[in-house]
Order: sequence, then C-alpha cells, then structure tokens
Amino acid sequence: MKITLSSVFVKDQAAALKFYTEVLGFEKKIDIPAGDHRWLTLVSPADPDGAQLVLEPDAHPAARTYQSALYADGIPATSFEVEDIQGEVARMTALEVEFRGTPTDIGDAILVSFDDTCGNIIQLYESK
Repeated sequence: MKITLSSVFVKDQAAALKFYTEVLGFEKKIDIPAGDHRWLTLVSPADPDGAQLVLEPDAHPAARTYQSALYADGIPATSFEVEDIQGEVARMTALEVEFRGTPTDIGDAILVSFDDTCGNIIQLYESK
C-alpha cells in the first residue's frame, strides 16, 4: 500500500493552481474537466512520478465547514517538507506569502505555517 493522492480543499481551483505552481513551485500533472470543476493534480518537480496533490474544490458544504474549522483553529490542512526552511521562508516572503509566525525548532524538525490564499493553512517542515 502506498499514498498516491492527497487532497487539499480550495475555494477557487484556478487561483489555487496559480499559487501552488507559481509560488510554491509544484507542477501540474493532470487537468481534466469534471463538470463545473476540474480533476486537477500537482506533483513536486523533484518527484514527478511521486504522490500527487489534488486541488479539490470545496463545493460540498461539508468540505467548506471542515476547511473553515481547520483554518479558524490554526490547524494546517497539510504539510510539505523542504530542505532549507529559512531559505523557503525568505523566498516566499519576497512573493508576499503571509506566514503565521517564524520557523520553530521542535527537536526533530523546524516548522512554520502560512496562508495559501485558498482557504488553508499549510505547514512547511525541515527534518533535522
């Protein structure tokens, strides 16, 4: 068993695609029309055949409730590993990403969260 897909709910798939590719650096893998929305997946350029992130529309009321509750409570919707968290924070800050605090050392990792502009808090972590 392995993870091949993981989803993050987004308010606007086109805006999310722009943020996740142009700011975070992911690459579009699949983009198929699906009614009013799209089956839209992204991959890391470092692992183009690896796990895919689905930019899932928050069209279902339960999805909106879930997403809003996580955001209100400051809980990240997902986490992405980076090799140099300080470098990523500097790079993303220059692109006007809003961070929720500064990188925090928790022993085995360094963590920081940011607003993805699509209704989510996303966590970055650097393993030590």
